[in-house]
Amino acid sequence: MNRDRIGEYDALILVSLVWFLGKFVRYLFPPLFESIQGAYGVSNAVVGTAFTGFMIVYALLQFPSGAVADRLGPVRVIVAGALVAGAGSLAVVVDAPFAALVAAMLVIGAGTGVHKTVSVRLIARVYPARTGRMLGAHDTLGAMGGVAAPAVVVAVLSAPPALAAVLARLPGADWRAPFLLTGLLAVGLAVATAVRLSGSPAATGATASDGDSPGAGEYLRLFRNPRFSAFVLVTVGFSFAHNGLVAFLPLYLSEAAGLAAATANLLYSLVFAVTFVQLVTGDLSDRVGRFPVMVAALGLAAAALVALVSLPSLGAGAVAAAVAVALFGFGSHGFQPVRSAYLMELLPERLAGGGLGVVRTLLMGAGALAPSAVGVVADAVGFRPAFALLAGSMGLAAIVAAGLWVTE
Repeated sequence: MNRDRIGEYDALILVSLVWFLGKFVRYLFPPLFESIQGAYGVSNAVVGTAFTGFMIVYALLQFPSGAVADRLGPVRVIVAGALVAGAGSLAVVVDAPFAALVAAMLVIGAGTGVHKTVSVRLIARVYPARTGRMLGAHDTLGAMGGVAAPAVVVAVLSAPPALAAVLARLPGADWRAPFLLTGLLAVGLAVATAVRLSGSPAATGATASDGDSPGAGEYLRLFRNPRFSAFVLVTVGFSFAHNGLVAFLPLYLSEAAGLAAATANLLYSLVFAVTFVQLVTGDLSDRVGRFPVMVAALGLAAAALVALVSLPSLGAGAVAAAVAVALFGFGSHGFQPVRSAYLMELLPERLAGGGLGVVRTLLMGAGALAPSAVGVVADAVGFRPAFALLAGSMGLAAIVAAGLWVTE
């Protein structure tokens, strides 16, 4: 009985662990910027640009990975991505020139960039009656990678003498040790995924049987569907607001809301601490429908942003700020698995991977522009107008989603 239940959830467990590792290795880099600067003597701008390159490669792989999965099947793409990311992680372990480190970062960006689009499609195919619940579990475990990475970096950099002596025997400097672990785990997960999932119905491409592979024009024609285009607008508005807040919330709370820097950083962690709400919203959307949950989540996130903009004029303190930040976290995390589940229902099966890749490319592009937009507006007229822009973007997403719900 237990073996049967484990087998039933093999696909969810394996792709979620790969996603956890992908998020983990991505968020290893920012806490290590200081160590990288010390090792190579480079500036903030240089390490920031290197990480931007990582994220650009990650974003550019969304559509190609989905399109390839439409032809070859998602399991092959997931396995290949894990192997590439593992190879990049192991390359970081080697004490080489800075250019080699940047090249390894780009390889990791490519390997991790193929996963999310493809894994959403695989989960939707394997668990059609429970897509929201399973995507909630998948996204929650992935978010835990972002929580674990800084903790591992702190543990490694502040290791007691006995552990430090062990780390010193590893290739490269001690700060490279997490990448050795990541690389080995990635290769192991790739092998396990190939063994357990290859040959299953989820492993095959939707068009493998008839040889009719979709072309780029078919993916672009998806936008002729007004409901599809409107929902893309929802996702873009959400992504712009979410990424803008994630980039500048600590500064906003300290400079505009007048909180101490330590308090602002502590409240910032609340955005990620409430990620488990995805388990609830994903399951709830399977029961009551996608749009009621999405509209409620987007509306809550928009209201929280309005509250954050209002904090300085209301003279509210840390408690009110904590409530607003937590509500934003509930709304923004709660929206994400339901968004993916709805897109998989909206897209034709034969275009599901590439179609989702197109949407993720657009929303990630909007998300990448958000920090720059917030920074420019904040420098010109202050942080409150900048965050008001984010509130407007989230509010627009909620309104358009509500319109889609009413006209469904």
